[in-house]
Amino acid sequence: MYHSSNVIVDYPDTKHSRKYLDFGCGFYLTSIYDQAVRYAQRFKRRGQAAWLNTYEFSIVEEEQWNIKKFDTYDKYWLDFVAQCREGKDVGDFDIIIGGIANDRVIITLDRYFMGEISQEEALGFLRFEKPNIQYCIRSERMLNQCLTYIESEQI
Repeated sequence: MYHSSNVIVDYPDTKHSRKYLDFGCGFYLTSIYDQAVRYAQRFKRRGQAAWLNTYEFSIVEEEQWNIKKFDTYDKYWLDFVAQCREGKDVGDFDIIIGGIANDRVIITLDRYFMGEISQEEALGFLRFEKPNIQYCIRSERMLNQCLTYIESEQI
């Protein structure tokens, strides 16, 4: 799993998360290497250092965790992201797994949030998008028990 940042993150936490993100406050990761590298490029464009932090993620006894998973960009994903982006952390989840609002998706979301298009129209546009998966770990307990830092490389 990968986390892009402008610093080495060898001790991840949820305290440094920004509000108004897709799945609320938490520590965000992806299993897609290329996606993480592309995201790291944002820091370089801003004249900052860009680091790709690598971790091992392992869940033992999955039933002990409160997991929310979105397999597609659907009504439930759209409603959830809309609430989180308004600053309302929905649910008491240890981890949320689902599609990221990338550049193409965010245009549709912005139009939906501004009332320019209906939910049905937004979902119609989103059905053509293949979700890029992101993981948002929202509990310190899961970070401490399931995520192990491996290394960081400067991009």
